[in-house]
Amino acid sequence: MPASPIRKLVPFAEEAKRKGRRVYHLNIGQPDIPTPDVAMEAIRNTDLKVIEYSHSAGNESYRRKLAGYYRSVGIDIDHTQLLVTTGGSEALLFSMLSVLNPGDEVIIPEPFYANYNSFALIAGVKVVPVTATIENGFALPPMEELGQKITLKTRAILICNPNNPTGYLYSRKELEQLREMVLKHDLYLFVDEVYREFCYDGKTHFSALNLPGTDQHVIVVDSVSKRYSACGARIGAIITRNSEVLQTALKFAQARLSPPTLGQILGEAAVDTPKSYFDEVYQEYIQRRNFMVDALNRMEGVICPMPGGAFYTITQLPVDDTDRFSQWLLSDFEYENQTVMLAPASGFYSRPELGKKQVRIAYVLKINDLKNAMKCLEEALKVYPGRTV
Repeated sequence: MPASPIRKLVPFAEEAKRKGRRVYHLNIGQPDIPTPDVAMEAIRNTDLKVIEYSHSAGNESYRRKLAGYYRSVGIDIDHTQLLVTTGGSEALLFSMLSVLNPGDEVIIPEPFYANYNSFALIAGVKVVPVTATIENGFALPPMEELGQKITLKTRAILICNPNNPTGYLYSRKELEQLREMVLKHDLYLFVDEVYREFCYDGKTHFSALNLPGTDQHVIVVDSVSKRYSACGARIGAIITRNSEVLQTALKFAQARLSPPTLGQILGEAAVDTPKSYFDEVYQEYIQRRNFMVDALNRMEGVICPMPGGAFYTITQLPVDDTDRFSQWLLSDFEYENQTVMLAPASGFYSRPELGKKQVRIAYVLKINDLKNAMKCLEEALKVYPGRTV
Protein backbone atom coordinates (compact mmCIF):
# COMPACT_ATOMS: atom_id res chain seq x y z
CA MET A 1 0.00 0.00 0.00
CA PRO A 2 1.70 3.26 -1.09
CA ALA A 3 2.01 6.25 1.19
CA SER A 4 -0.32 9.12 0.30
CA PRO A 5 1.54 11.77 -1.73
CA ILE A 6 -0.91 14.25 -0.22
CA ARG A 7 -0.12 13.34 3.39
CA LYS A 8 3.30 11.68 3.43
CA LEU A 9 5.10 14.95 4.20
CA VAL A 10 2.95 15.66 7.27
CA PRO A 11 5.79 14.90 9.75
CA PHE A 12 7.97 17.53 8.05
CA ALA A 13 5.11 20.05 8.16
CA GLU A 14 4.58 19.34 11.85
CA GLU A 15 8.28 19.89 12.53
CA ALA A 16 8.21 23.18 10.61
CA LYS A 17 5.28 24.31 12.76
CA ARG A 18 7.17 23.34 15.91
CA LYS A 19 9.89 25.70 14.73
CA GLY A 20 7.30 28.45 14.66
CA ARG A 21 6.89 28.62 10.90
CA ARG A 22 3.54 29.16 9.24
CA VAL A 23 2.82 26.43 6.72
CA TYR A 24 0.45 27.16 3.83
CA HIS A 25 -1.29 23.88 3.00
CA LEU A 26 -1.63 23.69 -0.76
CA ASN A 27 -1.16 19.92 -0.63
CA ILE A 28 -4.69 18.84 0.26
CA GLY A 29 -8.19 19.55 -1.00
CA GLN A 30 -9.44 20.88 2.32
CA PRO A 31 -11.34 24.08 1.51
CA ASP A 32 -11.45 26.91 4.03
CA ILE A 33 -14.97 27.70 2.79
CA PRO A 34 -17.48 27.49 5.68
CA THR A 35 -19.86 24.53 5.65
CA PRO A 36 -23.41 25.80 4.88
CA ASP A 37 -25.27 27.13 7.92
CA VAL A 38 -28.28 24.91 7.18
CA ALA A 39 -26.06 21.82 7.49
CA MET A 40 -24.31 22.95 10.66
CA GLU A 41 -27.60 23.89 12.31
CA ALA A 42 -28.98 20.42 11.63
CA ILE A 43 -26.07 18.92 13.59
CA ARG A 44 -26.33 21.45 16.42
CA ASN A 45 -30.08 21.03 16.78
CA THR A 46 -30.43 17.28 16.47
CA ASP A 47 -32.74 15.83 19.10
CA LEU A 48 -31.33 12.31 18.92
CA LYS A 49 -31.18 10.46 22.23
CA VAL A 50 -29.14 7.64 20.70
CA ILE A 51 -26.74 7.80 17.76
CA GLU A 52 -27.86 4.53 16.27
CA TYR A 53 -27.17 2.52 13.15
CA SER A 54 -28.95 3.57 9.99
CA HIS A 55 -30.03 1.31 7.15
CA SER A 56 -26.89 -0.09 5.49
CA ALA A 57 -27.83 1.75 2.28
CA GLY A 58 -28.33 4.98 4.23
CA ASN A 59 -31.40 6.62 5.74
CA GLU A 60 -34.32 6.48 3.31
CA SER A 61 -35.19 10.10 4.03
CA TYR A 62 -31.69 11.13 2.97
CA ARG A 63 -31.70 8.90 -0.11
CA ARG A 64 -35.01 10.37 -1.23
CA LYS A 65 -33.74 13.91 -0.72
CA LEU A 66 -30.47 13.13 -2.46
CA ALA A 67 -32.36 11.71 -5.43
CA GLY A 68 -34.25 15.00 -5.54
CA TYR A 69 -30.95 16.87 -5.74
CA TYR A 70 -29.87 14.80 -8.75
CA ARG A 71 -33.19 15.39 -10.48
CA SER A 72 -32.73 19.13 -9.88
CA VAL A 73 -29.49 19.03 -11.89
CA GLY A 74 -31.03 17.03 -14.73
CA ILE A 75 -30.15 13.48 -13.65
CA ASP A 76 -33.24 11.24 -13.56
CA ILE A 77 -32.59 9.03 -10.52
CA ASP A 78 -34.82 7.75 -7.72
CA HIS A 79 -33.84 6.81 -4.19
CA THR A 80 -33.62 3.09 -5.02
CA GLN A 81 -30.79 3.79 -7.46
CA LEU A 82 -28.27 5.09 -4.97
CA LEU A 83 -26.48 3.85 -1.88
CA VAL A 84 -25.03 6.11 0.82
CA THR A 85 -21.40 5.42 1.69
CA THR A 86 -18.73 6.54 4.11
CA GLY A 87 -17.32 9.17 1.79
CA GLY A 88 -16.64 8.99 -1.92
CA SER A 89 -13.66 6.78 -1.12
CA GLU A 90 -15.84 3.95 0.15
CA ALA A 91 -18.18 4.47 -2.78
CA LEU A 92 -15.41 3.81 -5.28
CA LEU A 93 -13.96 0.92 -3.29
CA PHE A 94 -17.37 -0.78 -2.99
CA SER A 95 -17.97 -0.19 -6.70
CA MET A 96 -14.68 -1.84 -7.62
CA LEU A 97 -15.28 -4.77 -5.28
CA SER A 98 -18.79 -5.21 -6.68
CA VAL A 99 -17.92 -5.55 -10.37
CA LEU A 100 -14.22 -6.42 -10.60
CA ASN A 101 -12.43 -9.65 -9.72
CA PRO A 102 -8.77 -10.00 -8.71
CA GLY A 103 -6.63 -9.79 -11.83
CA ASP A 104 -9.11 -7.65 -13.77
CA GLU A 105 -7.83 -4.44 -15.32
CA VAL A 106 -9.17 -0.89 -15.07
CA ILE A 107 -7.98 1.84 -17.43
CA ILE A 108 -7.41 5.25 -15.82
CA PRO A 109 -6.10 8.44 -17.46
CA GLU A 110 -3.08 9.65 -15.51
CA PRO A 111 -2.18 11.65 -13.55
CA PHE A 112 -4.98 10.32 -11.34
CA TYR A 113 -6.09 10.73 -7.74
CA ALA A 114 -3.54 8.67 -5.83
CA ASN A 115 -6.07 6.72 -3.78
CA TYR A 116 -7.50 5.16 -6.95
CA ASN A 117 -4.33 3.10 -6.99
CA SER A 118 -4.81 2.18 -3.33
CA PHE A 119 -8.41 1.06 -3.88
CA ALA A 120 -7.34 -1.02 -6.87
CA LEU A 121 -4.67 -2.71 -4.75
CA ILE A 122 -7.26 -3.56 -2.07
CA ALA A 123 -9.52 -5.05 -4.76
CA GLY A 124 -6.65 -6.97 -6.37
CA VAL A 125 -7.20 -5.04 -9.58
CA LYS A 126 -4.52 -3.88 -12.01
CA VAL A 127 -4.47 -0.20 -12.95
CA VAL A 128 -3.65 0.33 -16.63
CA PRO A 129 -2.74 4.00 -17.14
CA VAL A 130 -3.16 6.06 -20.28
CA THR A 131 -1.04 9.17 -19.91
CA ALA A 132 -2.38 12.70 -20.39
CA THR A 133 0.15 15.49 -20.83
CA ILE A 134 0.60 18.99 -19.50
CA GLU A 135 1.21 20.28 -23.04
CA ASN A 136 -2.50 19.99 -23.89
CA GLY A 137 -3.81 20.75 -20.41
CA PHE A 138 -4.30 17.05 -19.52
CA ALA A 139 -7.11 16.47 -21.99
CA LEU A 140 -8.32 12.90 -22.45
CA PRO A 141 -5.75 11.03 -24.58
CA PRO A 142 -6.90 9.97 -28.08
CA MET A 143 -9.37 7.09 -28.23
CA GLU A 144 -6.94 5.09 -30.35
CA GLU A 145 -4.39 5.24 -27.55
CA LEU A 146 -6.99 4.24 -24.99
CA GLY A 147 -8.25 1.44 -27.22
CA GLN A 148 -4.76 -0.02 -27.45
CA LYS A 149 -4.83 -0.56 -23.69
CA ILE A 150 -7.90 -2.82 -23.80
CA THR A 151 -7.22 -6.53 -23.29
CA LEU A 152 -9.33 -9.58 -22.44
CA LYS A 153 -8.83 -8.64 -18.76
CA THR A 154 -10.13 -5.08 -19.12
CA ARG A 155 -13.39 -4.65 -17.23
CA ALA A 156 -13.68 -0.90 -16.60
CA ILE A 157 -12.56 2.65 -17.35
CA LEU A 158 -12.33 5.19 -14.51
CA ILE A 159 -12.30 8.97 -14.85
CA CYS A 160 -12.75 11.90 -12.49
CA ASN A 161 -14.77 14.78 -13.92
CA PRO A 162 -13.84 17.56 -13.21
CA ASN A 163 -10.47 16.00 -12.59
CA ASN A 164 -8.48 15.66 -9.43
CA PRO A 165 -5.48 16.28 -9.65
CA THR A 166 -5.38 18.23 -12.95
CA GLY A 167 -8.54 20.36 -12.83
CA TYR A 168 -9.40 19.23 -16.37
CA LEU A 169 -13.12 19.28 -17.25
CA TYR A 170 -14.07 16.51 -19.68
CA SER A 171 -16.38 17.69 -22.44
CA ARG A 172 -19.61 16.04 -23.49
CA LYS A 173 -17.85 14.98 -26.71
CA GLU A 174 -15.12 13.21 -24.75
CA LEU A 175 -17.70 11.44 -22.61
CA GLU A 176 -19.59 10.34 -25.71
CA GLN A 177 -16.35 8.91 -27.10
CA LEU A 178 -15.91 6.98 -23.86
CA ARG A 179 -19.51 5.78 -24.19
CA GLU A 180 -18.74 4.26 -27.58
CA MET A 181 -15.67 2.52 -26.16
CA VAL A 182 -17.58 1.19 -23.16
CA LEU A 183 -20.44 -0.17 -25.24
CA LYS A 184 -18.16 -1.65 -27.88
CA HIS A 185 -16.15 -3.64 -25.33
CA ASP A 186 -18.92 -4.18 -22.72
CA LEU A 187 -17.07 -2.34 -19.95
CA TYR A 188 -18.09 -0.52 -16.79
CA LEU A 189 -17.51 3.23 -16.66
CA PHE A 190 -16.69 4.53 -13.20
CA VAL A 191 -17.03 8.32 -13.00
CA ASP A 192 -16.01 10.30 -9.93
CA GLU A 193 -18.23 13.41 -10.09
CA VAL A 194 -17.58 14.92 -6.65
CA TYR A 195 -16.47 18.26 -8.16
CA ARG A 196 -19.58 18.63 -10.33
CA GLU A 197 -20.39 22.12 -9.00
CA PHE A 198 -16.93 23.50 -9.77
CA CYS A 199 -16.88 24.19 -13.53
CA TYR A 200 -15.54 27.51 -14.82
CA ASP A 201 -15.40 29.89 -17.79
CA GLY A 202 -19.01 29.30 -18.80
CA LYS A 203 -18.54 25.54 -19.16
CA THR A 204 -21.07 23.14 -17.68
CA HIS A 205 -20.80 19.65 -16.28
CA PHE A 206 -22.27 16.75 -18.23
CA SER A 207 -22.97 13.71 -16.06
CA ALA A 208 -22.09 10.26 -17.30
CA LEU A 209 -25.50 9.19 -15.96
CA ASN A 210 -27.00 11.05 -18.93
CA LEU A 211 -25.12 9.06 -21.57
CA PRO A 212 -27.81 7.16 -23.53
CA GLY A 213 -27.70 3.37 -23.54
CA THR A 214 -25.31 3.06 -20.60
CA ASP A 215 -27.67 2.34 -17.70
CA GLN A 216 -26.02 -1.04 -17.06
CA HIS A 217 -22.50 0.34 -17.47
CA VAL A 218 -22.19 3.68 -15.66
CA ILE A 219 -21.42 3.84 -11.94
CA VAL A 220 -21.07 7.35 -10.51
CA VAL A 221 -19.26 8.18 -7.28
CA ASP A 222 -20.26 11.31 -5.36
CA SER A 223 -19.60 13.01 -2.03
CA VAL A 224 -20.67 15.93 0.17
CA SER A 225 -17.02 16.70 1.02
CA LYS A 226 -16.31 19.33 -1.63
CA ARG A 227 -19.82 20.42 -2.64
CA TYR A 228 -20.62 21.58 0.89
CA SER A 229 -17.07 21.92 2.26
CA ALA A 230 -17.81 19.05 4.65
CA CYS A 231 -14.84 16.73 4.18
CA GLY A 232 -15.01 15.39 7.73
CA ALA A 233 -18.65 14.35 7.47
CA ARG A 234 -17.51 11.29 5.47
CA ILE A 235 -20.67 10.91 3.43
CA GLY A 236 -20.68 9.81 -0.19
CA ALA A 237 -22.83 7.82 -2.56
CA ILE A 238 -22.87 5.24 -5.34
CA ILE A 239 -25.36 6.16 -8.06
CA THR A 240 -26.23 3.68 -10.81
CA ARG A 241 -29.27 2.33 -12.64
CA ASN A 242 -27.71 -1.14 -12.62
CA SER A 243 -29.73 -2.83 -9.86
CA GLU A 244 -27.41 -5.86 -9.70
CA VAL A 245 -24.44 -3.62 -8.97
CA LEU A 246 -26.34 -1.90 -6.15
CA GLN A 247 -27.48 -5.23 -4.69
CA THR A 248 -23.88 -6.43 -4.65
CA ALA A 249 -22.57 -3.17 -3.20
CA LEU A 250 -25.20 -3.42 -0.47
CA LYS A 251 -23.56 -6.64 0.75
CA PHE A 252 -20.33 -4.74 1.32
CA ALA A 253 -22.32 -1.95 2.96
CA GLN A 254 -23.95 -4.46 5.30
CA ALA A 255 -20.52 -5.77 6.28
CA ARG A 256 -19.54 -2.30 7.50
CA LEU A 257 -23.04 -1.92 9.03
CA SER A 258 -23.95 1.69 8.20
CA PRO A 259 -22.64 5.06 7.04
CA PRO A 260 -22.17 7.75 9.74
CA THR A 261 -25.44 8.83 11.33
CA LEU A 262 -24.43 12.43 12.06
CA GLY A 263 -22.90 12.79 8.62
CA GLN A 264 -26.19 11.74 7.04
CA ILE A 265 -28.07 14.33 9.10
CA LEU A 266 -25.66 16.97 7.83
CA GLY A 267 -25.87 15.69 4.25
CA GLU A 268 -29.66 15.61 4.22
CA ALA A 269 -29.90 19.17 5.53
CA ALA A 270 -27.20 20.36 3.11
CA VAL A 271 -29.42 19.55 0.13
CA ASP A 272 -31.38 22.68 1.14
CA THR A 273 -28.32 24.91 0.80
CA PRO A 274 -29.43 28.11 -1.00
CA LYS A 275 -28.13 28.95 -4.46
CA SER A 276 -26.54 32.11 -3.06
CA TYR A 277 -24.04 29.92 -1.18
CA PHE A 278 -22.85 28.25 -4.39
CA ASP A 279 -22.76 31.56 -6.27
CA GLU A 280 -20.47 33.02 -3.62
CA VAL A 281 -18.26 29.93 -3.50
CA TYR A 282 -18.02 29.84 -7.29
CA GLN A 283 -16.84 33.45 -7.47
CA GLU A 284 -14.35 32.83 -4.69
CA TYR A 285 -12.78 29.88 -6.49
CA ILE A 286 -12.64 31.76 -9.80
CA GLN A 287 -10.76 34.56 -8.06
CA ARG A 288 -8.39 32.12 -6.36
CA ARG A 289 -7.78 30.14 -9.53
CA ASN A 290 -7.08 33.17 -11.69
CA PHE A 291 -4.71 34.70 -9.17
CA MET A 292 -2.76 31.52 -8.53
CA VAL A 293 -2.42 30.39 -12.15
CA ASP A 294 -1.25 33.86 -13.14
CA ALA A 295 1.23 34.00 -10.24
CA LEU A 296 2.64 30.58 -11.10
CA ASN A 297 3.05 31.30 -14.79
CA ARG A 298 4.88 34.53 -14.02
CA MET A 299 7.57 32.53 -12.18
CA GLU A 300 10.54 31.73 -14.40
CA GLY A 301 10.50 28.14 -15.65
CA VAL A 302 7.05 27.28 -14.21
CA ILE A 303 4.25 25.84 -16.40
CA CYS A 304 0.68 25.82 -15.10
CA PRO A 305 -2.32 25.05 -17.36
CA MET A 306 -5.61 26.83 -16.65
CA PRO A 307 -7.92 24.34 -14.83
CA GLY A 308 -11.45 24.10 -16.17
CA GLY A 309 -12.92 22.73 -12.95
CA ALA A 310 -12.40 21.44 -9.39
CA PHE A 311 -9.78 23.39 -7.39
CA TYR A 312 -6.48 21.79 -8.31
CA THR A 313 -3.77 22.15 -10.88
CA ILE A 314 -0.78 20.04 -11.82
CA THR A 315 2.12 22.45 -12.20
CA GLN A 316 5.57 21.84 -13.66
CA LEU A 317 8.48 23.32 -11.71
CA PRO A 318 12.11 23.94 -12.73
CA VAL A 319 13.52 21.55 -10.13
CA ASP A 320 15.37 18.24 -10.18
CA ASP A 321 12.84 16.28 -8.13
CA THR A 322 9.58 17.59 -6.67
CA ASP A 323 9.58 14.98 -3.89
CA ARG A 324 12.95 16.34 -2.74
CA PHE A 325 11.89 19.94 -3.33
CA SER A 326 8.61 19.56 -1.40
CA GLN A 327 10.45 18.07 1.57
CA TRP A 328 13.13 20.77 1.40
CA LEU A 329 10.43 23.47 1.52
CA LEU A 330 9.36 22.16 4.92
CA SER A 331 12.67 21.10 6.44
CA ASP A 332 15.18 23.67 5.13
CA PHE A 333 13.39 26.70 3.75
CA GLU A 334 11.52 29.64 5.19
CA TYR A 335 10.64 33.08 3.90
CA GLU A 336 9.67 35.57 6.59
CA ASN A 337 9.03 32.56 8.85
CA GLN A 338 6.60 31.02 6.33
CA THR A 339 6.71 28.09 3.93
CA VAL A 340 4.50 26.04 1.62
CA MET A 341 3.36 22.42 1.61
CA LEU A 342 2.84 20.86 -1.84
CA ALA A 343 1.86 17.39 -3.07
CA PRO A 344 4.58 15.88 -5.29
CA ALA A 345 3.02 14.59 -8.49
CA SER A 346 5.04 11.36 -8.51
CA GLY A 347 2.27 9.78 -6.43
CA PHE A 348 -0.35 10.64 -9.06
CA TYR A 349 1.31 8.59 -11.80
CA SER A 350 1.72 4.85 -12.26
CA ARG A 351 5.43 5.46 -12.87
CA PRO A 352 6.73 7.97 -10.30
CA GLU A 353 9.37 9.34 -12.66
CA LEU A 354 6.61 10.88 -14.82
CA GLY A 355 5.76 13.30 -12.00
CA LYS A 356 9.25 14.18 -10.83
CA LYS A 357 9.01 17.70 -12.26
CA GLN A 358 5.40 18.29 -11.22
CA VAL A 359 3.33 19.05 -8.12
CA ARG A 360 -0.38 19.17 -7.42
CA ILE A 361 -1.45 22.49 -5.95
CA ALA A 362 -4.88 23.01 -4.36
CA TYR A 363 -6.13 26.60 -4.44
CA VAL A 364 -8.27 26.15 -1.36
CA LEU A 365 -6.96 29.09 0.71
CA LYS A 366 -8.07 32.72 0.93
CA ILE A 367 -6.51 35.12 -1.56
CA ASN A 368 -4.23 36.74 1.03
CA ASP A 369 -2.94 33.34 2.08
CA LEU A 370 -2.45 32.36 -1.57
CA LYS A 371 -0.50 35.58 -2.14
CA ASN A 372 1.83 34.74 0.72
CA ALA A 373 2.12 31.12 -0.42
CA MET A 374 2.99 32.11 -4.00
CA LYS A 375 5.60 34.58 -2.73
CA CYS A 376 7.15 31.81 -0.60
CA LEU A 377 7.22 29.46 -3.57
CA GLU A 378 8.74 32.10 -5.84
CA GLU A 379 11.51 32.85 -3.34
CA ALA A 380 12.10 29.14 -2.73
CA LEU A 381 12.61 28.46 -6.42
CA LYS A 382 15.27 31.17 -6.53
CA VAL A 383 17.44 29.49 -3.89
CA TYR A 384 16.65 25.78 -4.18
CA PRO A 385 19.95 23.90 -4.71
CA GLY A 386 18.36 21.51 -7.20
CA ARG A 387 16.95 24.11 -9.57
CA THR A 388 17.33 22.95 -13.18
CA VAL A 389 16.80 26.08 -15.30
